[in-house]
Amino acid sequence: MGPTKQKAARLVVDLASTAGAKEFIEVENAHVSGVSVITGGHGLRRFLGDLSGDPEGKVMIPTTLNSAGCDYQRMEEMGIDHPDFLEQQFEIVHAYSELGIDAILSCTPYDRGIEADEGIGSWAESNAVCFSNSYTSLVTNRESGLSALATALTGWAPRWGLHLAENRVPNILVSVDCEMMDATDWSILGDWIGKQVRPEWDLPWGPMPRITGLPEWASFEMRKALTAAAANYGCPMLWADGHTAEAPEAEGCQGELRFTEEDLAERYRELSPKGQVDLVVIGCPQASVGEARATAAAVRARMELGEAIPDQRLWVFMSGHNHDLISADGTLDVLEEAGALVLRDTCPEVTPYNRTRYNHLLTNSLKAEHYLTSGLNRMPTSVATIEQCVAHAFDPTLVSGERPVLGSEAAMPMPTAKTQRSGGYASEGSGIPSQSEWTVSGKALVTDVPITYLGYVNRDTGIIEEPGHPLDGKIIEGTVLIYPKGSGSTVAPFVLMGLVYSGRGPIAIVNRDVCPLTLPAASLLGVPYAHGFISDPTMEVNTGDDVEISLSGGVTTLRVVSRVGED
Repeated sequence: MGPTKQKAARLVVDLASTAGAKEFIEVENAHVSGVSVITGGHGLRRFLGDLSGDPEGKVMIPTTLNSAGCDYQRMEEMGIDHPDFLEQQFEIVHAYSELGIDAILSCTPYDRGIEADEGIGSWAESNAVCFSNSYTSLVTNRESGLSALATALTGWAPRWGLHLAENRVPNILVSVDCEMMDATDWSILGDWIGKQVRPEWDLPWGPMPRITGLPEWASFEMRKALTAAAANYGCPMLWADGHTAEAPEAEGCQGELRFTEEDLAERYRELSPKGQVDLVVIGCPQASVGEARATAAAVRARMELGEAIPDQRLWVFMSGHNHDLISADGTLDVLEEAGALVLRDTCPEVTPYNRTRYNHLLTNSLKAEHYLTSGLNRMPTSVATIEQCVAHAFDPTLVSGERPVLGSEAAMPMPTAKTQRSGGYASEGSGIPSQSEWTVSGKALVTDVPITYLGYVNRDTGIIEEPGHPLDGKIIEGTVLIYPKGSGSTVAPFVLMGLVYSGRGPIAIVNRDVCPLTLPAASLLGVPYAHGFISDPTMEVNTGDDVEISLSGGVTTLRVVSRVGED
């Protein structure tokens, strides 16, 4: 069936082996991520180039595509200052289209006029995974862009993880003890839960909270904001009493959390703009019709006072589907008449901003804040409600003073349970079927905190750039990289592939947990990969230890040759 589907089949088998799946499952639809030039980067473009020219390399099931990095019709207004950006963006979208993928260019495939998502999916947009598992009948694992593409090309996925009812149970209990009146409140809650996760908690599928105490009524926008922000930290689904299906009984929850009025107020204080705001962005994930109308209502109130938005300081990001809807009902006219820029086919986190014009953003979304402050754009980003965002768009003088600078305050250290180990260590684990025999020796780089490749690992240098992370500032090039799993965006494999292509990647990777965000890059590019060790190597191996790791007969052996600091 051609080299493209052969590669995809090998990856599906590798994923099944790593997951311990006993069988495969037919998949009804897929959603592929990794589209913007600044997210997929060199790794994505080279990989898609490797797939070109195969006439049999077409998807087997209906497959849609995530949002791109620009609205190609509004490039001048966006002021994108990135060499050959539009040419490279067209190259990526065209390559996906050649595979038979429907380029809807949306990160909200659940919000496009389809009455109900159901069946088995293979989705690779983190907010869409969490939304659909939580509020619809669709069942999907949290796929990477590569694993979703492999499933789309073959029509099959390993039956594992969230496909199995016994794994769809809460592992964190969260009680909400405050009013939650605005969608941004819900966004803050989702992100706050992820920030409380402890490294010693056993969360093989990511944090999956059961949330009690939310208001009886919630809008689509509130529910969307909650799951999108929860997905920042790898949450693939959640239960919110009164808003989702009833949560199954859970034994052995890893933690209990309480979200109070003070927690909410404190986050608003921390996230409020402290200096000049250059640009206001709404629509991460892409704005629903309801969000666009709420923005237009706030805009109209200012317009009636004779005010206008100066210098297009308000950008609203939407899917093509929803853009057409607000064009028909007059909402688009209100926004544009006021001076807003309404963009389609892109979203705030994957846009390369012109830093000569924009250096401090304001948004209503913790998902946007999470990724905009990362290495993707590394921009100071503040958060407020839609009404407050609109007020700042109209009046640049609401906050005066110097723009904030990232890194000006020490980041809170991420919780870690690692201690320095001494003495000998050896353990056995598993490899993947596409790799037969190999032996690698080198220096270990180790953490018990997940690594977020997209935005927090420099795609050019391979340096981890995440303030507060135990490995912040460390270079992954040439190391035996040992960590629990990847977290964050499902585009992670393309970042890792780009580093491997350029010689900046690790010489071998060891994961403690099943990691569909890491394994695909290792599988497709032949990076030695191991997992499933008898004892946890993230705790037993120190950064700087000399280690040897080998694969033979499907069994990997990891051995510490010498300890750092010991003769």
